[in-house]
Formats: sequence, C-alpha cells, structure tokens
Amino acid sequence: MPYFVVTIEYIKPMDVVEQHTPAHREFSAGLQKQGYLLFSGPFNPRTGGMLVLQAEGIEKAVALFEDDPFKKLDIAKYQIREWVPKVGAERLE
Repeated sequence: MPYFVVTIEYIKPMDVVEQHTPAHREFSAGLQKQGYLLFSGPFNPRTGGMLVLQAEGIEKAVALFEDDPFKKLDIAKYQIREWVPKVGAERLE
C-alpha cells in the first residue's frame, strides 16, 4: 500500500487551534486504530504538523481527512503527497 505525507499548516490563530486540538488528536487516533496512520505530530515551532499514513491511493488519503475537525472548521490547510521511502524503508515493514 502506498505511503502519503500530509502536511498541515494552521490558518487560524493559535487559541482557535488549541481549542480544537483535542478533537483533532482524537480523530488522528481513530486513523491509527483503522491502520492508516503511522506517525503524526506538530512542528516546532508550532505552525502546523505532519502525518505519515498508508492508504489504497491518493483519493482515499484525501477522503480520510474530510472529517478532521481542523479541516471541517477551516483551521488548517492540507497538502497530501504520495511518498516513496527508500533509505530506511526497511523500518516501515
């Protein structure tokens, strides 16, 4: 199954981001339980974050984030790109 890197950039003030962070993390935990999400976390400084996931294809990867509170509430913008790990790829198996 292909890998995808999802970068999130906040477009609302940090107080709005922090208000909805628990719901976003709960959403992310659901993706992990479903077997899609491999890694996630915020950038430092906290301007957004990044997730690494596996999905059947780009359409599925995009669809997975339709219910993310950050997306639904227009708190962040997303960029989703397919990623082909090479060096260190054996760690993902």
